[in-house]
Amino acid sequence: MTSESLHPVSGPARRTVVAAVGAAGLAVALTACGSDDKASDTVNPGDGGTGGSSSGGTDSGAGGGTELAKTADIPEGGGKVFADQGVVVTQPAAGSFKAFSSKCTHQGCAVKGIADGVITCPCHGSQFSATDGSVKKGPATKALPAAKITVEGDSIKLA
Repeated sequence: MTSESLHPVSGPARRTVVAAVGAAGLAVALTACGSDDKASDTVNPGDGGTGGSSSGGTDSGAGGGTELAKTADIPEGGGKVFADQGVVVTQPAAGSFKAFSSKCTHQGCAVKGIADGVITCPCHGSQFSATDGSVKKGPATKALPAAKITVEGDSIKLA
């Protein structure tokens, strides 16, 4: 008599069960790192603001592109996340507008909070400079990539 005849198989194989459980866990983990909010988030700056430089970062001139916001919509020392476009626009100093990818360089979560010159990722707490996208606090080790915007009058457009 063989071991197969002593232990008949009456359900799914163990490998099938283990693979299914692993796939379900992966799906949950990936969902947790994503953004469930497709709307834009506006975050007002906290007390204190920033002392960032107003030089550079504001691209102006003729050009098309999708209008993201009016300059008045972006608070000084704060910013706004445009989830559908995958960008975050900040105003680190009066009249200076910057744009970066809204995807955290740590594990790809969407950044949410912008206050006091800092862009924050809600997933693991990484913090980035609203002036140049550089890492202020890990676990991220790479800066947020810059995004190209143009400012024409009071209109901010994604280039």
